[in-house]
Parts: sequence; C-alpha cells; structure tokens
Amino acid sequence: MLDDRTTAETIWPTAYPQGYAVVDVETTGLARDDRIISAAVYRLDARGNVEDHWYSLVNPQRDPGPVWIHGLTSDMLQDAPLFADIAEEFAGRLADRVLVAHNAIFDWQMIAREYARAAVTAPVRQRLCTIALSKELNLPLPNHKLESLAAHFGVVQQRAHHALDDARVLAEAFRPSLHAAARDGVRLPLLECRPLTEWSDSPVTPRVGYQASYQGGSWRPSRKRPPCPHPNPGRFEDGKPLKQGMRIAFSGDTSVDRELLEDRAVEAGLHIATSVSRLTSLLVTNDPDSATSKTVKAKSFGTPVVDEAAFTHLLRDVAAADG
Repeated sequence: MLDDRTTAETIWPTAYPQGYAVVDVETTGLARDDRIISAAVYRLDARGNVEDHWYSLVNPQRDPGPVWIHGLTSDMLQDAPLFADIAEEFAGRLADRVLVAHNAIFDWQMIAREYARAAVTAPVRQRLCTIALSKELNLPLPNHKLESLAAHFGVVQQRAHHALDDARVLAEAFRPSLHAAARDGVRLPLLECRPLTEWSDSPVTPRVGYQASYQGGSWRPSRKRPPCPHPNPGRFEDGKPLKQGMRIAFSGDTSVDRELLEDRAVEAGLHIATSVSRLTSLLVTNDPDSATSKTVKAKSFGTPVVDEAAFTHLLRDVAAADG
C-alpha cells in the first residue's frame, strides 16, 4: 500500500492530466458487431480522487451474449435505453478527461463503435490502460487481471463483471497507482484515441465467418478469412508499391474501422497477419512509438512501418503477384 505521508509530500508532475474518467463496459462479446449492454464511469480529479459516478444498462437490440459472465438477460435489457439515448450523457462524463480502463483498447474500441453507429463523435482524445501503468510501475502482480491489481492495493471486489463495481474497483486501484507514478516520476502511458471516421455495420444474424467460444475466462470470437492465394513477395520497400501476397499487420487505433481496412487489403490481394514476425512485409500503425508487442517486434526485426494515411494511399495501386 502507498504511504500517505509520502503521497502528501509528492511534488505533482505538471504534465499529468487534469482529470480522468475510469470506465468499464460490459458487452455482448468481443467482435466488431457486438454491442455495449452496460456502462459505468467514475470521474476523478487530477490526483485521482472520486468526484462522482454514473451507471446505465443499454439495450443492445440483439441477444445479450455470454449471460453467464455478465449476468444480464434479454428480459433485464429490453426496457433499457438504447446507446443513442445515453450517448450525450455518457459523452458529458468523458469530455475533457483521460479515459482510464483495464485493457483500455477494448473499452475504447467498443465505445468508438457505438458512437460511430450513433453518428456522433466520442469526446475522448487520450486513454490510459491500467495494465500498461502497472507494468511501468513494475508492480509484483501474478498476472494482469483486474482482481490481481485490486488485491495488490487491498481493494475488495463485490460483483465481478458488473460495470459499476468493476469501475469502482479500478478507480480505487488507479488512485494509488497514479500517486506511485507521481512519486517516482513515471511518465504515464497515455495513448491517442482516434474516433472512427468510417464505419459499416455487418449483419448480426447469422454471424457469417465468425466462431465464438468461451475459453480461459473470456469470450473469444474469431473471424476466419480465406487464405491468401498469392506467395509472400517479401518486405515492402519505400517508394515502391505494395505487391499482392505481402503480409500486412495492424497495431493501435485507426480512423477507419479496422475490419474495413482489413477487408480492403484482402480484396487487393494482401495477407492479413495477426502478429509480427520476420516474414511480415509491413506494419500499419498510427502510434509507432507505442510499446505494443507488434511495434516492439517490428523494431527488432526491422519491419517497415507506415501510418494509416500512407497505407490507404498505397492500397490504391497494389502490384500484381509474380507469375
């Protein structure tokens, strides 16, 4: 636990944000066409003190998914507001704050998709993942589950996978983490949030190309793509076009929905790689300096890197495969 006297004597870093929105969303699953079914926000001041909290159920207009995880049935959700109905209030609680979440990329992507469906821009510009922060602080955790972070700081969880309680637990664990970072002069692992500028809903029923299963404590849908018919011609070279068969990996936020970009790449004859290896032709990322596993591997392998805008331009003229 953090020593209160040490905290009181900490000189607060001027570069730290002025407010945070600790968020948790429960969803029907993890795929791009899945929906938010409940959302909670704890608003914190610059030093991590709770200002207020908010919670709402959300009618996903479809089956609720893994009820055995989140406990929310269709009957419980049928009279709940639609996301479009809560979008303005939700936005007011996120505005001008850093979004904080455990595995923040997931919460942010689900939120960004819901706002894109509602034809509204989410007022979030930065996010902070508490998993990344715990790594920066070198916390002696057995794993990166929320329950482990909570136990480290003595926070008692009452209802796991309930958005309001998960957000409360995270807020209580985030405050000592934030103070430890301030005390030790740790730079917060802030990442840019890119609202979706292009979105297209895919049919929900049936889920063509998707398989879903419950494995290892999480809901894991996966999309199967047909194998790329072209051989890998090697790495992308600056100044030359992409060539059919090249292995393309993506990392981080994109302004165009990720699966739309992937679909366009597949249609152009490119291979979508789920990870970066020595065979990867190109990594597409808007955050080349972020310490994701893909960007770290790309640097170690010398894999070429371009941003989303450059990749979109390259997609206009993909060279045919050899032979």
